[in-house]
Amino acid sequence: MSRNDTIKVGEAPEMAEDMAERSDGPFWRVKTLEAMSPAEWESLCDGCGRCCLLKLEDDDTGEIHHTDVGCTLLDTHTCRCRDYRNRAKRVPDCVRLTPEAVRTIPWLPPTCAYRLVREGRDLPVWHPLKTGRRASVHDAGISVRGRVAGNEEEFAEDELIERIVAWPDEAA
Repeated sequence: MSRNDTIKVGEAPEMAEDMAERSDGPFWRVKTLEAMSPAEWESLCDGCGRCCLLKLEDDDTGEIHHTDVGCTLLDTHTCRCRDYRNRAKRVPDCVRLTPEAVRTIPWLPPTCAYRLVREGRDLPVWHPLKTGRRASVHDAGISVRGRVAGNEEEFAEDELIERIVAWPDEAA
């Protein structure tokens, strides 16, 4: 395991206090999404990459269909954004998750920590905050690693309908 794969609360002093488990439970069990610090909020993301897959909406029914095509900025090995800080400038339709967005976005994966916390549920055993390892999301088979057909620039718009898949909307 590489050093970059391990999450240690004490490594980033500004995050240590925010992310430490309290006597009444870990922050994701005792705080609302709105009450979380920026460090806590960001740490909820398990790095699965499912929200970075393109989705198609049926014009007639409004139904959302997931594809196995990644955003242009999705690193398909790490399952993280290649330019997280500037993503909104580079990908204008990139969705920024906020507590309000988490309440209204219908396509968040069933394993999404933001969704689970919103629903009052605990994080799964494989979540990096529970394991202390970023790779646990990959080890558990939750991430998009090895499942992405390519990034969006590799497909014509009319080809996307052929890339519809069910697995991003499935729980582990």
